[in-house]
Amino acid sequence: MKANCWEYKKCGRQPGGSRVHDLGVCPVTTHEKLAGVHGGQSAGRACWVVAGSLCGGKIQGAYAQKLNNCWKCDFMNTVRKEEETTQFGFSHTMLGMERASEKMRSGAVSNESGGSSH
Repeated sequence: MKANCWEYKKCGRQPGGSRVHDLGVCPVTTHEKLAGVHGGQSAGRACWVVAGSLCGGKIQGAYAQKLNNCWKCDFMNTVRKEEETTQFGFSHTMLGMERASEKMRSGAVSNESGGSSH
């Protein structure tokens, strides 16, 4: 199974995590719109597009404000390297991830319903 950002970074901000009392639940851990993107739970492998994540001890703002820092992040670069060679590839944008997610879902639906018609 692929690591989500909170597992990789050991931040403790996932629901039930050790730092939730101090820092709150990270919005990445509950952002279900990106569930499955890059093989992650919630937005766990797409944290760079979710505003309000806590990186480097500071709350990160909007996508445009935080992306420069994210490009330097060891986690984002690990995901990029792991995903570049996959069927849907790597995306650093919300739109790219949403499109890949739609393709994944439509492929899964057509594969499930397509089955054998003998």
